[in-house]
Amino acid sequence: MERHEPSGQFFNWYDHTTGEPLTVWPPSGEPLTPILSSVDNGWLATALHLVRNRVSELSERAGALFDRMNFRFYYQPEVNRILRSYAPSTDEAGCCYDTIVSETRIASYIGIAKGELPRRHYFGAWRSFPKTCDWSWQETKPVGVHRTYYGVKVFEGAYRYAGVRLVPSWGGSMFEALMPTLFVPEEQWGPRSWALNHPLTVQAQIHHGLEEAQYGYWGFSPANIPEGDYRAYGVDGIGMNPDGYASNNDNTFVDHGFPGCPDREPLPDPLPEAYTNGVVTPHAAFLALRWAPEAALENLANLEHDFDIYTEWGFRDSVNVNTAVVSDYYLALDQGMIMAALGNALAQDMLRKAFVTPEFKRTLRPVITVEAFNAGPPSHGYDTWMNVSAAQP
Repeated sequence: MERHEPSGQFFNWYDHTTGEPLTVWPPSGEPLTPILSSVDNGWLATALHLVRNRVSELSERAGALFDRMNFRFYYQPEVNRILRSYAPSTDEAGCCYDTIVSETRIASYIGIAKGELPRRHYFGAWRSFPKTCDWSWQETKPVGVHRTYYGVKVFEGAYRYAGVRLVPSWGGSMFEALMPTLFVPEEQWGPRSWALNHPLTVQAQIHHGLEEAQYGYWGFSPANIPEGDYRAYGVDGIGMNPDGYASNNDNTFVDHGFPGCPDREPLPDPLPEAYTNGVVTPHAAFLALRWAPEAALENLANLEHDFDIYTEWGFRDSVNVNTAVVSDYYLALDQGMIMAALGNALAQDMLRKAFVTPEFKRTLRPVITVEAFNAGPPSHGYDTWMNVSAAQP
């Protein structure tokens, strides 16, 4: 398959009959310029790295492909400075992933571990967007502290939700927050960051499903629409996206406003009866196994008991918990996350052990360890500048 030179990165789409990059989009016939995706290449590199370390007969070939992929290609610090000067809705800000609670951080981890990205790069992504009126279009006004790591000033912003403070993702979905931790022991390396935020994310998902929307079930993440097609589901209140990732097909959203800024007064939260046609996906509950094992297993057992969602092939991809319509499909991505979560739970973190080599740990762990999120009970918040000592990259 043709790759981008000199980065060794793979293009996003190929003609399956020729192996060549697509230049025409098959459904419409429209011209298509081949593109590269850091997140898709990041997950490909993750798989290659695992194979290299655990599948002896393919180790050499997988390792050669992995070594050839250079993630420095994506590093654009000048563009990042522009992005941080504008709201992402502007034309100047259309190129890059820019939030840390995202499945895209796996590409950063790999690039740093390989020595292709500087350690300071990890602190270039937003924890939350700023709390100024220039950014009042976001879902919720954050509360935050400013800290400095590796010479980079970071706004450690968090959203208040259901009695806690947590660092939000873009859409409030489960796999944005928890997919990378299938491979990287983030809670062990980040006792003041991910160890706090991951359980709070799971707690927020459970709260939304059982209390806020009162579906009786929980687990919201991009999945197949039970009635057909695909969309991004999430918990709107823990996502920065102003348009929200709703947990239901009827798009019930919250708007907590942005006090002190024009035209951003909060709206009353929807009542539980407003949440109609809620969609739950089992893979989200499997991702929560590490953080809330009893709650996750109970949730999955209830889904199996109450809906025709479990077959000889495992869980179907999603269910409309109000109409009992179940997806006809098993999505490879979501089944992969289920199997990865089970592998870690049943075989002593087998995927983490296969992924984290001593070199990866030595290079990456100090970067994650130094950070302190502004997550936790609201009473523990600060609003001051704080410098955190760290070696320069």
